[in-house]
Order: sequence, then structure tokens, then C-alpha cells
Amino acid sequence: MDNLLVDMMTDEDMAQACFDRLVRVKVEMCRRIAAAGVDIIIYGDDVGTQKAMMMNPALWKKWIKPVTQAVIQAAKSVNPDILCYYHSDGVINDIIPDLIEIGVDILNPVQPECMDPAEIKMLYGDKLSFWGTIGTQTTMPFGSPQDVENTVAERIKTVGCGGGLVIAPTHL
Repeated sequence: MDNLLVDMMTDEDMAQACFDRLVRVKVEMCRRIAAAGVDIIIYGDDVGTQKAMMMNPALWKKWIKPVTQAVIQAAKSVNPDILCYYHSDGVINDIIPDLIEIGVDILNPVQPECMDPAEIKMLYGDKLSFWGTIGTQTTMPFGSPQDVENTVAERIKTVGCGGGLVIAPTHL
């Protein structure tokens, strides 16, 4: 992985060759998984930190977005009803519109320590569902049972309004 990340900046031919091979394998996997009748396929890797994305969003859009789009399209070409769940911890606000564009249906975890779940719902709730929103760095380890109950009730009210929320700890 370290070499691939460096290649994305210094040896684009090598990076492209690696991504091409990865796409061939992942596309075939996703086609077979979709044909088997699963309801949801999980994609993604952590591309966000507590404060910002791990890489420049333009770099993500150049390299990671096309790979993710290809595998999502492969699954949806076999089963248009399959749900595509994208996981990334941290702050990923800059790429949420891109995720929607490439066919992501569910965003996980919407980490409240990094992003405001109510704001994300307001901005994208008509295009995405959300899985998570209960902080495992704050509420779950440090909150009282009443704090957890209050946070869950608040998330249901602000993020669950109109549907589209699987309420869960952000990291299971």
C-alpha cells in the first residue's frame, strides 16, 4: 500500500497498472456477489482522518473514484437493486457528492466526532442513507446510559427523520 500511494504521485504508469489489475479482480467479485443475491455490498477504505482527508480530494477523485465506480457499476449491472455501502472514517465531506455520483447508497459511519450527522442528513439525505452516527470515541465509552439514550433519540430525530438511518455505533 505504501508503494502504491507513492506511485500515485511519482510513477503513474505503475499505479495505473496496479489499479487496472485491482479493478479486474474486484469487478468480477462484485458481479458474482450481486448474482448470488446479496442485498448490500460494502466498499471503501478509510480515506479520512479526524480533521481532513488523508489525501488531497483531487488525488482521490483521480485514482480511487474510478476504481470504486467500476466495481459499483459491475454489481449494479447484475442487480440494479443491490445497495452499495461505502465505509470511511473521518472527515470525507469533500467527496460525498462524488460518492453519490458513482452510485453509493449508504454512507458509514458518519462519525460525529468529525462530521455533523444532522448537517450531512440535511445536505444529502435525499440521496444517501446513513449507517452509524453514534460516537465510539465519545458517547459510547464516556457517556452514561442516559447520555447514550439521549444521543440515540437525537439522532433518530435529526438523521432518521424521513427514513434512511441505520442507527449504530460508528465502529463495530
